[in-house]
Amino acid sequence: MTYANDEMTMVLAIPDNPVKIIAPGRFRDDRGWFSEPYNEKRALALGLDCRFVQDKHSLSYATGTLRGIHFQVPPHGQSKLVRCVRGRILDIAVDLRKGSPTFAKSVCSELSAENGCQIFMPVGFGHAFLTLEPDTEVLYKVTDYYAPRCDGGIRWNDGDIAIDWPLTGARPQLSAKDKKLPFLRDFDSPFDYDGRPLAPLDY
Repeated sequence: MTYANDEMTMVLAIPDNPVKIIAPGRFRDDRGWFSEPYNEKRALALGLDCRFVQDKHSLSYATGTLRGIHFQVPPHGQSKLVRCVRGRILDIAVDLRKGSPTFAKSVCSELSAENGCQIFMPVGFGHAFLTLEPDTEVLYKVTDYYAPRCDGGIRWNDGDIAIDWPLTGARPQLSAKDKKLPFLRDFDSPFDYDGRPLAPLDY
C-alpha cells in the first residue's frame, strides 16, 4: 500500500499493478464529510501519468444492471478512473493486452457511495460493472473522447474470461448492444503488453 503524508492524498493499493484502487481521504465532522476525489498533482505522484479529457455519468434503475465489457481501441484507447456516487457496484477490469501472461484475467472491487473508492484501469483493459443496489449512479473519467469507430466490447458472459458475476441465477439487465457483443475468440487485440502483469487487488 502507498500512503501519502496528508489526509487528502489518495491511497493506492499495489503500486506496480496496472489496475489500481484509489481511496481519496475524507474530512469528517458533525455535518458529514468533504472529499477531493481527484487531484492531478497527487495522481501523478501515484503513477497515474495521464490526462483526463471527459467525464461520463450513468444512472441504472434496477439492481442487476450490467454494463460491459467495454473499451476503445487505438488510436483512441481510454484509461478510466471509475467511482460510484450513489448505491453500489461490482466493478471489473479485464486484461486485453496481447502477449500479457494475464490476458483474459480480470480483477474486481466493490465501489460504493459509502466507501468512496475508485478503480483506475489503463488503456488495454476492458471495463464492466454490475449494480448491487437500485438507482445506482456511476461517474468515470476517460483519457480520450468517445470515438464510435473505435468503440469495442466483449460479451459479459464470455467463457474464456469467466467472470464470477454475483447474479444468484438471475439474468442481468443488459442493453441491446451489449447482448450482441462478440466473444473473446473473435477479438484480435490491438493492445500491447507493457510488461506489468495484472495482480489481484488487495486493500
